Amino acid sequence: MRIREVRITAKFEKNYRKLSQKIKNKAKLRERLFRENTFHPVLNTHKLHGGEKEAWAFWINYIYRIKFIFLEEEVVLFLDIGTHNIYK
Repeated sequence: MRIREVRITAKFEKNYRKLSQKIKNKAKLRERLFRENTFHPVLNTHKLHGGEKEAWAFWINYIYRIKFIFLEEEVVLFLDIGTHNIYK
C-alpha cells in the first residue's frame, strides 16, 4: 500500500522537535519508506491493541516508533513519535 498524504497532530510535532537530529534523520528515511510501502518488513508496521485498537505503529529503530491511524485508504494521521511511552 502506498500513502499519498501524511497529516500530523500537534502532539506529534511537539515530540518530533524534542528528538535528536540523528533520530529525526532516521525518522525521515523511515517515513519515505512508509509512504512507498506501508507494510515493508523493515518498518514492522503493526496494529495496536486495547485502548489503542484503532491505531497502528511502525519502527524508526528498535527504540523509537511512530503511532498513526488511517484516515482514508491512502491518508494517515501521525499521532505521536517516541519510545514505547507513546503507547501509554
